[in-house]
Amino acid sequence: MRAIPGWLLRKAGKDVIVEPYAGAGPYGAVYGPAVTVRALVEAKRRLVRDSAGSEVISETTLRMQLADACPAESRVTLPDGSITHAITSAEVDGVHLPVPSHREVALQ
Repeated sequence: MRAIPGWLLRKAGKDVIVEPYAGAGPYGAVYGPAVTVRALVEAKRRLVRDSAGSEVISETTLRMQLADACPAESRVTLPDGSITHAITSAEVDGVHLPVPSHREVALQ
C-alpha cells in the first residue's frame, strides 16, 4: 500500500488544522485537540452524500495521508483562515494499482 509521496505534499500541499469530531456534548459538538495536517486542497464544488444519505454540496476536497484522522463532522481550518466542517471522510485504497492510498475528505 503506497502513500501520497512526501515530496508531493511538500510541493503542492498546504497546512490545514483539523479538530477531530469527538461526539455530541450537552452544549453541542465536542472536538478533540487541533492537529496541523499537510493535505492537497482542491477548491471545487461537487455533490456528495452526507452520513444521513442527504445530497449536499461540497466546496472543498482534502486528500491526506491515511494515518491522518478527520472523521465526518470534524472542524477544519483552511489555509485562507476559513473554518468549515467535514461532510464525509473516506479511505481510498490503491491496493496494487499505481495510485497512492489516501484519505479523501469532502468539506462544506
